[in-house]
Amino acid sequence: MRSKEYLQEIRKSAGLVRAVLRKIVVERGEAVFYLVTDVNYTPEDLSYAEEVTKRYAEGLKSSVRLMKSIPSEEAVRLAVLEILKRESPSLAAFVEPEDVAVTVFEGGGRFSIVTGEGDLGSRGEGLVDAVAQALMRGYCGVWTGELVYRQTAMGEIVRDIPPEEIVFGPRYFKIADYAAIDGASPAQAIYISDLTKETQDVCICGAITHIEERTTKAGKPYFSLTVSDGTGAMRASYFSKKATVEKVRDLRQGMQVCLTGDYELYNGNLSFRAKTIDRAAPPNGFVPEQRPSRPVPSRYRAVFPVPETDLVQEGFFERDALPEDFKREKFVVFDLETTGLSLGGVMDKIIEVGAVKIENGHITERFSTFVACPVRVPPEIVEITHITDEMLVGAPEIGPVIADFYKFAYGCRLVAHNTQFDCRLIKYYGEAEGYRFDQRQHDTLLIAQNMLKELKNHKLDTVAKYFGFDFEHHRAFEDAFVTAKIFIELVRRLGHLPDC
Repeated sequence: MRSKEYLQEIRKSAGLVRAVLRKIVVERGEAVFYLVTDVNYTPEDLSYAEEVTKRYAEGLKSSVRLMKSIPSEEAVRLAVLEILKRESPSLAAFVEPEDVAVTVFEGGGRFSIVTGEGDLGSRGEGLVDAVAQALMRGYCGVWTGELVYRQTAMGEIVRDIPPEEIVFGPRYFKIADYAAIDGASPAQAIYISDLTKETQDVCICGAITHIEERTTKAGKPYFSLTVSDGTGAMRASYFSKKATVEKVRDLRQGMQVCLTGDYELYNGNLSFRAKTIDRAAPPNGFVPEQRPSRPVPSRYRAVFPVPETDLVQEGFFERDALPEDFKREKFVVFDLETTGLSLGGVMDKIIEVGAVKIENGHITERFSTFVACPVRVPPEIVEITHITDEMLVGAPEIGPVIADFYKFAYGCRLVAHNTQFDCRLIKYYGEAEGYRFDQRQHDTLLIAQNMLKELKNHKLDTVAKYFGFDFEHHRAFEDAFVTAKIFIELVRRLGHLPDC
């Protein structure tokens, strides 16, 4: 839809002179246009908007929902901080929420940003203009602003008190309902979420969420399967024996098994090679043991979430209702860009975090930031992500980013495309700061493998193309955003929330 031309026509009506198109929802062949204005409107304004909308509804039946709304100062303050971080990360690193003053009045508002950066000259004027233009895309009216410079005295750097040391050892549970296939007879299994480093002769136990038989180059059969115990999921390979191959062929998605083997490096990545497979299950009524974690931070300090809406997702994919069990839960869908692409022994550095929150089945908030990096970004990563060392100057350190992400994700399930990569990294850096990411996880890679068997592969760009989603691949927020859209569509098609 030609939104710019549409709004130009809409704003010709007196009560809609500063109207903003908030979203479009398409359901059962009708397009509903949600318009927001900051002045009193009349029935004539609504009738005018409906007539204009009919010409832009592209053959669909249309209607208009019109409401008056004036943003709060706090909402605008958070928006300014997010825009500032995007436009000038080096300056944003020195601006606290209390440094942004906002005044809202009829017809728009004004903001000021207090900084000790010194005179930025024309660059500062351009930055203020960029913030103002971004505000006008989201809020009614005209927005103006200024940079206010303050003198700062040299003094001792005040650092946060380091967290009390919390030791995160692996957890185990006793195995129940054992029935032999290989006959390994393990007594206990490690929590899958706690299997984060190379380990020999370790047992995992849970439900099969994906299984397929494959063939080696030599023509011998082997099995690729994924097992979930509710704390995490693990992909594994099992090279069958003559005595067990038919029994393993009888295994199906949803059955409970235990695998004993090695979690080891293979081609630069950690992978689970099962030596034995047997029927077994976690204990009846298994509830994961909770481990201590630092409390949820009282406020955001480095990364400030802002409202987010996907007009396409809100609109043209509303053909089928979302399942109620999905709408009852909250999810944070996230993606990381790092200094490497492996899960080997040396942990890669996180250079960008992108995430969106899903509530009541809809995308509602975004969390996005670069992360300061103590090493140079490798050339191959720059080529893939287009993130350079210069772009990370002034970005917040990983510590406060993890703290803010913990606050953002608290009470939500985690979703990623290939959770073994992203969740392992976020857990590693979370534990370093005393934060435990123990919530349940959903892997869109695994869900797509089970549901979209007609695809040649299930990489993020392949699945996105299948659903008709365009995005800038290998940037954290764009990848997280499209993963969230894919997750919603997969759940819609499945008709219920998938098992973890």
